[in-house]
Amino acid sequence: MPGTFEPLPGGGAAVALDEVEISIIRSLAVQLLELIGPGPAEDAPADPLAELFAEGPSEPPADPVLRRLFPDAYSDPERVPDSPGQAEEQQAHSAEFRRYTENDLRAGKRDNALAVIRSLDALTPAGDGGAVLQLSPQESRQWLGALNDLRLAIGTRLEITDEDDTDLLYRLPDEDPRKPMVMAYLWLGGLQETLVTTLMP
Repeated sequence: MPGTFEPLPGGGAAVALDEVEISIIRSLAVQLLELIGPGPAEDAPADPLAELFAEGPSEPPADPVLRRLFPDAYSDPERVPDSPGQAEEQQAHSAEFRRYTENDLRAGKRDNALAVIRSLDALTPAGDGGAVLQLSPQESRQWLGALNDLRLAIGTRLEITDEDDTDLLYRLPDEDPRKPMVMAYLWLGGLQETLVTTLMP
């Protein structure tokens, strides 16, 4: 089981992680939380009706990682609009969609990252500092979402845009300063792939 998720009887997944792996995943999840930003103030009164009609931002984020995590819904970077009017229309639709969905998307990504941190913090380390992480089906889905977000974030920083870019990562020399980030990207990809397999019926 080391390094790969395996299904648990009755649903969920388990993986053996060493002390360094636990530290890396936790650190990346904390960084993801900081990037996504804080949620509503904890002391604010809970008003479900107000939350339902709360508007989010209408402009895409400036940070390329956040743009990747929260992309425009109605624009396709691969396709040039047929006319300036079409471009303006796409922009207006994207702004409207973002205004009413981004807050919920951020909350979901924040919840997933927090679930990762909490499950790692709840581990009981063995003598070598490692532990076996056991996740319920719900926690497994949250981990899957967080792993996907972490890979998107790291991939954006590495400027990975297609599968050919990934192939090049395997050939990076050890002295390349991107090597640690590349290793994390590939390792998280392996974890994600095996977790997906455990969730398949």
